[in-house]
Amino acid sequence: MTRDGGLLEPVLATASEIGELDELQFELGEGPSGDAAAINAPVLEPDLAGLAAGRRWPAFAAGAGDRGIRGVFAFPVSAGAAKVGVLTVYRREPGSLQVEQLEDALTYADALFVLALDGRQGISTDLDEVIEAAFTARRAEVHQAAGRLASQQRISVTDALLRLRAHAYGSGLSLYKVAVDVMAGRLHLDGDLATGGHPPHRPDPTDPEQDEKEQEED
Repeated sequence: MTRDGGLLEPVLATASEIGELDELQFELGEGPSGDAAAINAPVLEPDLAGLAAGRRWPAFAAGAGDRGIRGVFAFPVSAGAAKVGVLTVYRREPGSLQVEQLEDALTYADALFVLALDGRQGISTDLDEVIEAAFTARRAEVHQAAGRLASQQRISVTDALLRLRAHAYGSGLSLYKVAVDVMAGRLHLDGDLATGGHPPHRPDPTDPEQDEKEQEED
């Protein structure tokens, strides 16, 4: 869904593995969903193992391939300047969508747009509750952690979010888990340094005992 000045964040997924792929795009800051939202047009990639996909989304294409995904197709949920989000579908085999499948996807995107607007206007409270619950439970924690990190390191919130994303991707953790650990004080990010409370030990080059240890190891 599109929130807060155009920021695209995953909210709902039909399966846990699909949710992982959507989270991966959010954590990396790259992928077909973000591109579809930016240009307000479908982004269709029939082969993530191809050179074009590798150049366009190097980290996402590799991550999706590791999960057995070969094709991805993202459709804006929008009407003109009114943008609600993106509907993204995946396939395990490479290949383009058939005409009927493409039409079905566009129809679902249109239906989601209407339902989402109804939800925001209070016509469909169930959908609105699902969306708000998802953001309250997960995204609020991420933004709070980014705000705390920005304040601690005197950087912008955007840079703080990028730092959280980088650590999540590098450590193999979800962005939400990293945010929870930061807010709980279990994880401290300081530039390229990430510790669980204390910086890792670095040998002191002026320490003679350290030289003796290194000679013994040699």
